[in-house]
Amino acid sequence: MKEDLKVGLFGIGLENYWEQFTGLKMKLENNLAHLESEMTKMHPDILNLGLIDSIDKSRKAGLQFKKENVDILFLYVTTYALSATVIPLVKIANVPVIILNLSPERAIDYDAFNKLQDRTKMTGEWLMHCSACPVPEIANVFKRLGIHFHEINGVLNDRTDSCWKEIVGYIDAAKVVNSLFYNNMGVMGHYYNGMLDIYTDLTKVYRYFGGHIQIIEVDELSALVDTVENEEIKQKITEFENEFEIMDDCSEHEIRRAAKTSVALDKIVNKYNLGSMAYYYKGTGNFQNANAMSSIILGNSLLTIKGIPVAGEYEIKNCLAMKIMDLFGSGGSFTEYYAMDFDDDVVLMGHDGPGHTRIAEGKAKVKPLQVYHGKVGDGLSIEMSVKNGPVTLLSIIEGSNNDFELLIAEGESVPGPILEIGNTNSRYRFKIPARDFVKKWNAHGPAHHCAIGVGHIAHKLKKLAHLMGIQSNQVV
Repeated sequence: MKEDLKVGLFGIGLENYWEQFTGLKMKLENNLAHLESEMTKMHPDILNLGLIDSIDKSRKAGLQFKKENVDILFLYVTTYALSATVIPLVKIANVPVIILNLSPERAIDYDAFNKLQDRTKMTGEWLMHCSACPVPEIANVFKRLGIHFHEINGVLNDRTDSCWKEIVGYIDAAKVVNSLFYNNMGVMGHYYNGMLDIYTDLTKVYRYFGGHIQIIEVDELSALVDTVENEEIKQKITEFENEFEIMDDCSEHEIRRAAKTSVALDKIVNKYNLGSMAYYYKGTGNFQNANAMSSIILGNSLLTIKGIPVAGEYEIKNCLAMKIMDLFGSGGSFTEYYAMDFDDDVVLMGHDGPGHTRIAEGKAKVKPLQVYHGKVGDGLSIEMSVKNGPVTLLSIIEGSNNDFELLIAEGESVPGPILEIGNTNSRYRFKIPARDFVKKWNAHGPAHHCAIGVGHIAHKLKKLAHLMGIQSNQVV
């Protein structure tokens, strides 16, 4: 069962200061309380263990964070603090850590400061603003101990400062990491023969992304299709009509066939509590299997818009990419290169099979296909373009070093003519010429599929990669 994200927060300071500088500790604790209040607006479950100023407190806090099963730590540097104070807590908690170097104000009021005259008061005031001081020390020790971290610099009392976008980005990325850990991915069928770029080591998926992979027999789906009742078919057809624009040349027979398979798919999803699925199966020589797999597209599209992305061609890496994009609220539709339009300087991208119709420009169309190219059978398919406006592409790569990487690009979905062939199909423009974009993208060695989502979220995807401990690259 999925658990909600738990965020750990603590401040650091130097115990020796409190007797020397009256009121300093209280001011720093107030700053920490303000930070907690702002972060709670981003995520309700914040565990704040206060100002950590000694080794003993650090150990106890680390054990408390571990006991409470926090997923990510935000270390707020309130003033100078010893690196030795931080290490026990971070090592015991053993989760990703984000260093917050946040000044209380945009700048010190130098005139008011220099009029204080009392050197002790001046030093106390300075210490309230010197969060930048110990960060190099902490970074040095983290590096030497192999502790992965990220640093955010900014202003505590300026909600318009870019640091807040960074903080919310890391919280959102941590939510995705947490959701992936509890995700059940179904894999049904087998790889498309000879499509070597998509072959994936399932055990390695566990290592980097967590979750569980449920191997499902196609026969189970095709057997369930035969158990679907008329009332279930009627309800599913109503769902189709509400979600899609069904074209006049779609036969009643094909619509009913798609509805039966969609109902059976729902039962598979419910049985295994699936949060995503990758599939491919030719079904050659077996009528039941061929019937199920050639009527699966509408049902898989409905699952995709419900937060259960379905990737065709057994593309497990792209199923993960689609799930990530969906968890960030951007959609995540299955896509690949179609062609290049050098006159309009755009790349045409799309794919046959399911689409994320909630990110479509207008209502997605259902069209009949006489043949599934490269596959067995015929049936109904989805035709749509992604909403015009900003988009993000995500590909999960297995590199030559045998690790996973995230390949990211931001562009625009633009209006214009598409290939009206019953597939998802969009026109994308990038900041660099199309020929240069394609060359740079392919230079990273991605699989030929990727996930497309609406909005520009490269900054969040990079944070996700950092939290997962994998490399990310953005094509710009």
